Amino acid sequence: MTESTISSTTTATSTSEPEPSDSMKAFGAAHKAFRKRAGYTQEEYAPLVGYQPATVASIEQGRRFPPRAFVERAEEVLDAFGALRGVYKHVGREAGLASWFRKWADLEEQAISLYTYECRVVPGLLQTDAYARAVIWSVPPLPTEEQVEKRVAARLARQELLSTRREQPTAFNFIIEQAVLERRTGGEDVTRELIDHLLDLNDRHWNVEIQLMPLHQPDHAGLDGPAQLLETPDNEWFAYSEGQQTGVLITDRKEISLIQQRYAKMRSQALTPADTVSLLREMRGAL
Repeated sequence: MTESTISSTTTATSTSEPEPSDSMKAFGAAHKAFRKRAGYTQEEYAPLVGYQPATVASIEQGRRFPPRAFVERAEEVLDAFGALRGVYKHVGREAGLASWFRKWADLEEQAISLYTYECRVVPGLLQTDAYARAVIWSVPPLPTEEQVEKRVAARLARQELLSTRREQPTAFNFIIEQAVLERRTGGEDVTRELIDHLLDLNDRHWNVEIQLMPLHQPDHAGLDGPAQLLETPDNEWFAYSEGQQTGVLITDRKEISLIQQRYAKMRSQALTPADTVSLLREMRGAL
């Protein structure tokens, strides 16, 4: 997500609950119909699929993204003859920026691996306070000082995901275009601090891998734009893609497979983590 857009999305989540997406409400309605046909209350049904009644209620209201394991168990318990699987394929296909980033952020919280390719800005999880402010001020419309403070605070709070002290640390890989750093957003002082921060993250976080895509790379599998992939504890994969003022959570396995193929190719095309560190030090020395 563009960093200014992510910020405004995150800020909005703290003040109001966005409307559930149409596709999630559709899945919830279908699930509720099958549950009632089977004669179960939510309280009776929840233990049969291995989830809490509150979770079932949230899914049926379209407020919570249904895990694939939930869908598979529901198919079996409700004898839904593939209908729920069919509806599930379309969950997350609309572009609903605020709601979809919220769902992605929820998935990030539980991810065991998270892969990010970015060609516009340094990903929010790697930003410094000063760089975050520079990005926010760069993108119209100009925010108020209060909005800036809220956005920066929300962005930096998400960086707790990088911690190795979490019960299940997440394995991160970031592929960032060298040009993003060469742009020197915010000026040389901000860029100098940012590079120091990236080098420090590399030294202190064994779960964070950073690769720079060099300026001169004739073969590039990421020309379609930024992309993110994550894996849940159930080994289920999701992807996220966006443009200006748009964002989409991708759940279709074939589409996810395409992004996985592209990301795998980019990992081989980008500099190795060791070569990335060398380049970052070289860039730092030139400032």
